[in-house]
Amino acid sequence: MKLLEPLDIQGMILPNRIMVPAMVTRLADEEGWVTKEISDRYVRYAEGGVGLIVVEAMAIHHSNAGPLLRISDDKFVPGLAEMVKRVHDTSNSMIIPQIIHFMKIAKSGWRQTVDMLSREDIDRIVEQFGDAVARAREAGFDGAELHSAHAYTLASFLSRRNPRKDEYGGTLEGRLRLIGRVMENVRRKVGPDFPVGIRILSEEFIKDGYTVSDSKLIALRLAQLGFAYISLSVGGKFEDAEHVPGHVPYPYTGYSGDRCMPGAWYPAALHAGLAGEIREFINSKGYDTPIAAAGKISEPADAERVLAEGKMDFVGIARGLLADPDWVKKVRRGENDRIIKCDYCNVCKHLDGTHNKVICFLWPKGEMQAPADDASVAAPAWGTGHGNLRAKEENGSIVLQWDKAPGTARYDVYRASDDGEILVEDAVKVTRWVDPTILAGMSYRYYVRACSATGQASVPSNTVVVEPEVPSYVPQTAEAL
Repeated sequence: MKLLEPLDIQGMILPNRIMVPAMVTRLADEEGWVTKEISDRYVRYAEGGVGLIVVEAMAIHHSNAGPLLRISDDKFVPGLAEMVKRVHDTSNSMIIPQIIHFMKIAKSGWRQTVDMLSREDIDRIVEQFGDAVARAREAGFDGAELHSAHAYTLASFLSRRNPRKDEYGGTLEGRLRLIGRVMENVRRKVGPDFPVGIRILSEEFIKDGYTVSDSKLIALRLAQLGFAYISLSVGGKFEDAEHVPGHVPYPYTGYSGDRCMPGAWYPAALHAGLAGEIREFINSKGYDTPIAAAGKISEPADAERVLAEGKMDFVGIARGLLADPDWVKKVRRGENDRIIKCDYCNVCKHLDGTHNKVICFLWPKGEMQAPADDASVAAPAWGTGHGNLRAKEENGSIVLQWDKAPGTARYDVYRASDDGEILVEDAVKVTRWVDPTILAGMSYRYYVRACSATGQASVPSNTVVVEPEVPSYVPQTAEAL
């Protein structure tokens, strides 16, 4: 299985090709220090055997941003080093920090843009990135990742919306100038043997933003600069963010944010094709820089497919690994049925946006970390009636209800339309679910499985089939048209 094969990234050997991308946890304290909660979160990924752990964005400066890790001063190195040691003592997972610079924003909706930065500001940013990567090496990290995606400083220079008129804007080469200077400074301060990757956008998904046509060229330059790998995301921009008065703008609230963290209604692995285009392009120019991408790739079959098809070299799984940090172990043991499947409810996204501690809705109530894996736990069992699943049509939806199963942490709801494959449609903690996406004239088949906190699932409940009646205004056959 290609997913479980090792990958050599400039001497950093990943034990498998699964990466947990940087996800803000809001578990740091207000000054940016490592806390036990945040250290426990990353140790939990190591326990699960993730190949590469990218620790959430660490700021290289001291601007206010709520509970966000810092790597802006030597005083933060000991706390980071202790977290790294805990991870290394747990497994052979690799761990690196994502390093970020961001500009000022205000609750009024005002935000600083790249054209407001002086050349002295830019020179300072260049030095801060180099110093931060040097601290990452001192702390014992296996490498580092520069954050040049979404709404933040490096990405804003790369953007087609970059309004600068000097050598840092105007042309593609101008937009690339800052990241080139940053990488030059990083290499001067850490040497050539410390792997430094980068995260960029395949597409900005904003009006006048860049598309894959630009990102292929950006990726080629990054490969020429010697980046160890290129991690791809999309969207997450301030330009289309929906500002709530009295709150700091959150760049994942508009359409670009929707694409960055796609909800349940989007197809699986929806950005893999963009990654494939970028990988094919840089390979054609003689570079084999490893490519990773994220975006609803949490099903093992999807993850294996995008690797086998050459779309990417390793796979980013964010919300899926938050839901189940033991994803890798379960795949390795052939226990795919025990994986706690992310239902893309985006509660985690909402918690981040409101600066609250980020957890997964699917975890047991009150828990700050995913429950420890325990394969010996028995699956919940249905009582008499086998769940007694029942369905009714109501206002254009199908409403399901069923009986409780003792010891259940959540219920997985399965659905198939007509004769299609039956798949998990949602995960809920109550015994009722509404399906609003039905079309009259089709047949729908449902069942429910009761699941323990660590993924053991019951046998399916009884199956119900519903065939919604076609409204009178719809022709009954194609011939009637």
